[in-house]
Amino acid sequence: MFKKILIANRGEIACRVIKTARKMGIKTVAVYSDADRDSLHVEMADEAVHIGPAVAAESYLIIDKIVEACRKTGAEAVHPGYGFLSEREAFPVALAKAGIVFIGPNPKAIAAMGDKIESKKAAAHAKVSTVPGYLGEIKDAKDAVKIAHEVGYPVMIKASAGGGGKGMRIAYNDKECEEGFGLARSEAKSSFGDDRCFIEKFIENPRHIEIQVLGDKHGNVIYLGERECSIQRRNQKVIEEAPSPLLDEKTRKAMGEQAVALAKAVGYDSAGTVEFVAGQDRSFFFLEMNTRLQVEHPVTEMITGVDLVEQMIRVAAGEPLKLKQADVKLTGWAVESRIYAEDPYRNFLPSIGRLTKYRPPAEGAMAGGTIRNDTGVFEGGEISMYYDPMIAKLVTHAPTRAAAIALQASALDAFYIDGIQHNIPFLAAIMQNPVWQSGKLSTGFIKEEYPNGFAPRAIEGQAFEILAAVATAIDHLSNVRRRQITNQMSGPIVRFAERRVVDVGGKAAAVSVDGAVGSPTHVSFLDASGRPIKMVTLVSAFWHGEPVWQGTVDGDPVSVQVRTILNGVELQYRGVSAKSFVYTPREAEMAVLMPIKVAADMSKYLLCPMPGLVKAIHVADGAEVKAGDTLAVVEAMKMENVLRAERDGKVKTVKAKAGESLAVDAVIIEFA
Repeated sequence: MFKKILIANRGEIACRVIKTARKMGIKTVAVYSDADRDSLHVEMADEAVHIGPAVAAESYLIIDKIVEACRKTGAEAVHPGYGFLSEREAFPVALAKAGIVFIGPNPKAIAAMGDKIESKKAAAHAKVSTVPGYLGEIKDAKDAVKIAHEVGYPVMIKASAGGGGKGMRIAYNDKECEEGFGLARSEAKSSFGDDRCFIEKFIENPRHIEIQVLGDKHGNVIYLGERECSIQRRNQKVIEEAPSPLLDEKTRKAMGEQAVALAKAVGYDSAGTVEFVAGQDRSFFFLEMNTRLQVEHPVTEMITGVDLVEQMIRVAAGEPLKLKQADVKLTGWAVESRIYAEDPYRNFLPSIGRLTKYRPPAEGAMAGGTIRNDTGVFEGGEISMYYDPMIAKLVTHAPTRAAAIALQASALDAFYIDGIQHNIPFLAAIMQNPVWQSGKLSTGFIKEEYPNGFAPRAIEGQAFEILAAVATAIDHLSNVRRRQITNQMSGPIVRFAERRVVDVGGKAAAVSVDGAVGSPTHVSFLDASGRPIKMVTLVSAFWHGEPVWQGTVDGDPVSVQVRTILNGVELQYRGVSAKSFVYTPREAEMAVLMPIKVAADMSKYLLCPMPGLVKAIHVADGAEVKAGDTLAVVEAMKMENVLRAERDGKVKTVKAKAGESLAVDAVIIEFA
């Protein structure tokens, strides 16, 4: 077994590998760029080596720098994580020449399956069912349009060396194909150093299901069940689960055996994933093979009890698999949410900055299941514009799918992040979505369920009742604190008015409250005449300054995020965020008379929707534009975002230029 390994990656996956290596008694070496000097993976590793500037193409993607870091530290093997160099055939070849072991598949397997075009050719040769498409070289955008006509719209344009949703575009017509091909090539070049793309038929209303395979250097290959990855946005997975609610045992076995046959055909010898696009009738087609560890591997680990990173290390050291196919048992259900630094209320545009607060829920076994949080950040750390926007992967495991979803919803409620925008409200809303809960999914789920983008959920029903009760309980606690601070309890007992008006997001209810500190708080909702119509009992050890109110409401566990605002609190629960105020009846009368501040009219400006790099400006001063015309392209976190005209107009002044780094809401174009 190795004594020291180097992790040629960053963020949560580097931290994930370090944890397993530490468990196995193996020392670790981290590598880092200028932007990652103070990162968590650097702190966790036994040693760390600086490898260059923040831009990945000048640091994490330079093979020679990784090899030199191994020589400098005496690392015997390298784990590539995912992304970066993990699927580059040249990487294990260079390591082997330097006498360093690659913790991943052999170069021939990577060449055969890591390249998306070659993998489809290999699959077709092995008589594996594949999606119709064109695998030859595509010269330019016009050639792409011609091929799209032959395949038939809609088509998917995909980077040959791609992964993680980068270098992928769906086109429904010639204009989208021509533009999408250019964007896919550009993203592929910057993310993978390879701009080759291919085109395949886009199957509508499909499901994305993948099989985890594991092979050793002695010819043994097994599969460890499947993962459902259909909840995607812009071809990037958002929520994964294992097993899939679609598959029956017969289909699972057929897909698993096909994946194993394909892996054996190319001599695969590590952890890898064979991806399929599946119809609602359980038909399936080979999509691609990822010759690396997948982002979503934790859900497989949770239902099988197999540490995939440990198995990769053991296989790389030459050990045969101890697991046989008959030993693989799927237990319970696991759900993973990817927590991203992006603003769900602004079309999920990236958000960067400092994590002023980062308080994930407690990990480990608890009533109802197990919570796991794979992360590479810490409170006070920076989210950089140079890399993937992932903050963490929150995983829950429980005996049933419904229980795993319920535990995931509670864990998301307790996940407190401040300083940047993030997608937790969106993830929490999905957990309440009846289509998601039913398991009747497709890769079009987000587009179909949120056709106009994500907006705050309506505050109604149980959500309003819980938020109103929690706001009232917090206010009641504040009144107790005020009496203690002002020493009002030293003389005759002064009772604060028990009747209140609680306003949650502009929706009001009359309530009364009672309960001493340390005892249950009783909140009664009142009718117009002041008579109680329902009483809610809250039990919590919450005290001022804590980021999350945790306790029970009528015996059910509840977590509500709390942020102090002027004269009230902002509460977040199940994807609902609302400013909440608790008034006396007279204060409530006065509150409605307060003027409302009107936002300035910015309709004459094109604003930068996120911090990023201006890749291109497509208009000039005085240009006439039509609705839908491309105005500019801004790159952030390895994704290129096309900014289009919302309506017809005339450009007055272009305020930005290509190559500039802009802050959020910086003016790019002023219109006449």
